[in-house]
Amino acid sequence: MNKPVTSAAGGCPFSAKARNFDAFDAPYQADPAGALRWAREEEPVFYSEALGYWVVTRYADIKAIFRDNITFSPSVALEKITPPTPEALEVLKRYDFGMNRTLVNEDEPVHMERRRALLDAFTPEALEAHAPMVRRLVREKLDAIIDRGRADLVAEMFWEIPLTVALHFLGIPEEDMEQLRRFSVAHTVNTWGRPSPDQQVAVAEAVGQFWQYSGQVLAKMQAQPRGAGWMHDMIEKNRQMPEVVTDNYLHSMLMAIIVAAHETTALATANAFRELLSRPAAWAELCANPALIPSAAEECLRHSGSMVSWRRIATRETQVGGVTIPEGGRILMVLASGNHDPRHFENPDELDIYRDNAAEHLTFGYGSHQCMGKNLARMEMRIFLEEFTRRLPQLELEAQDFAYQPNVALRGPEALWVRWDPALNPERRDPALRLARRDFPVGAPETRAIQRRVTVTAAREEAEGILGLTLADPTGAPLPDWSAGAHLDVVLPDGESRKYSLCGPAGSGQWQLAVLREEAGRGGSRWIHDTIRAGGELRVRGPKNHFRLDEAAPAHLLIAGGIGITPILAMADRLKARGKDYALHYAGRSRGRMAFLDRIARDHGAALSLHVGDEGARADIAALVAGAAPGTQIVACGPERLLEALEAETAARPDVTLTVEHFGTAPALFDPAREEPFEVELRDSGLTLTVPADKTLLQVVRAAGIDVASDCEEGLCGSCEMRVASGEVSHRDRVLTAAERAAGDRIISCCSRGRGRLVLEA
Repeated sequence: MNKPVTSAAGGCPFSAKARNFDAFDAPYQADPAGALRWAREEEPVFYSEALGYWVVTRYADIKAIFRDNITFSPSVALEKITPPTPEALEVLKRYDFGMNRTLVNEDEPVHMERRRALLDAFTPEALEAHAPMVRRLVREKLDAIIDRGRADLVAEMFWEIPLTVALHFLGIPEEDMEQLRRFSVAHTVNTWGRPSPDQQVAVAEAVGQFWQYSGQVLAKMQAQPRGAGWMHDMIEKNRQMPEVVTDNYLHSMLMAIIVAAHETTALATANAFRELLSRPAAWAELCANPALIPSAAEECLRHSGSMVSWRRIATRETQVGGVTIPEGGRILMVLASGNHDPRHFENPDELDIYRDNAAEHLTFGYGSHQCMGKNLARMEMRIFLEEFTRRLPQLELEAQDFAYQPNVALRGPEALWVRWDPALNPERRDPALRLARRDFPVGAPETRAIQRRVTVTAAREEAEGILGLTLADPTGAPLPDWSAGAHLDVVLPDGESRKYSLCGPAGSGQWQLAVLREEAGRGGSRWIHDTIRAGGELRVRGPKNHFRLDEAAPAHLLIAGGIGITPILAMADRLKARGKDYALHYAGRSRGRMAFLDRIARDHGAALSLHVGDEGARADIAALVAGAAPGTQIVACGPERLLEALEAETAARPDVTLTVEHFGTAPALFDPAREEPFEVELRDSGLTLTVPADKTLLQVVRAAGIDVASDCEEGLCGSCEMRVASGEVSHRDRVLTAAERAAGDRIISCCSRGRGRLVLEA
């Protein structure tokens, strides 16, 4: 039982809305993220008396809980959320039901010892071997329906194929498919649902039969001298280290993995097809550009993943998001809510197949308890999408009422009816399309492949040497909104890219850039100036934001040098719109080379100070920093000498925050011929790895199956930043300030390295 409930920080009791929240109510069952929007903004951590759980709704708080699996024990992850009736317990006892610990609900140090022993089957190389089998299964099922014109994809494909894949992966026979389906549903209802007392008895019967059946299957497999599949690997580990991989553990894992590897993928795929087919423009874009399939699958996992929540129990009194959780407090981490947190994802309620950080979603968990089978699930979803977009691009979603199995953790439609005109099947004109295919690397999507086509609707001179561009969606749809400080990657003909800040106005459905021609640069700005005209097209990635405005700061000092005005102008627009206190300082060599002067004077004249070099008005950086009120966020973008001066002056002002963005470029300082190997411990994941001289930290961590976002991979953007718990870093990036480097608590993993041994929070 939970201990008495304490109040929220500051002594304010939780609201009636929070106390009465029930995850089995219709709004939450229909849309978990939407039902908790109020909580993300008003009470991100609260106690639900109706549920008996502390509910956590924000991304950062959920990730912090995943990170600390000592304070927040996973031991209750598979606990029945609805207490069993005595009659149901008697039924389970009759079947000698004894499902105990599995990888998802056991504590340290046993968990990591077992996890390490069982990881080999989940390496990218090992999983790659399953791709032909997955594609064969998808093609066979698609062949059976392709000339029919109408189907329930859940019944025809999405349920059975992931189950068959799971059985192949485990190495157990494919017989009794329908029986396994019933078992899987019963296990879900038993663990995460709210069955009535009468239903509990029926569910317990099915769960008991599932336990009995899985035991019989295990006995047959143990009798085989040799066998292929993960269960056979575990059986061998049981023989080698019976104290680690016990008999009960084998039995429990077999039953749990059938559900985990099957139902989560089946429901996630159904969710993805529902969301994509509900947006014909997105579906058409995937059909036209299959390179986007990995990012689309990842975005669907973020937007509408099948795993809605996980549970933990506090082993001591602690705080989450400023709220005290008592020892013994049961916690419901709503992953679906965290995946829609605007503090981490731009426009989180929009499904954007071009989203650059979708892989940072929480659907697979995080840290040492992150789903080991995540890359197998990704593979299946991508093959489903690749086969359907190639063979049935005319697929449409029928109007229908979607039904979901009531529970707090797993979510996906029980049926998904679609239709199409078989006469339009492309392979009727080109039979070779049936056997064509596009394969994708195992793992998180490659950011560089996420490219959006935009039309240049205007190209104009904003100032001497500065070209202003207005970009629009070729279909006429509004382009996604973006936050102040965001930028686009403009892709050049050779596949390389350059970063240019969005300069507003935001929310217009169009994007605006301003590009300075740099004769001594790497050629990107010259290509844009020489070739891009109104009516042309560009390929871009983003928007992305590594240069965020802290809107909660009491005051803001905005400083721009030259073309650095582009992100600073967007920040000034945002602060003005919100009625915030800000001052804007804009420095340049001459007025003729300073963009947007008229607009800035019109929109921000009261806050504006110009520092024009040839007029003798230079910015006094020391005076500006000295005059900043405590708590001020100083935000700057401009040439290196400006940023270095700000870093030097703010070093003596710990009561202000300096946030900068570099627009200069330099090659990342990684030379395999001169590097030394180093060791890295991933504390959250329980892994220790060696980074050789010819590999980057980012490459090694990804090869170990850990998802790390990245973008430029040149040490310029900061998207691959990892947190350092201990150890010395050899910094090679152009992102971190001198103060951040001195703190030693972060590393840009694409280029920087460790000296000796690093311990990272990952």
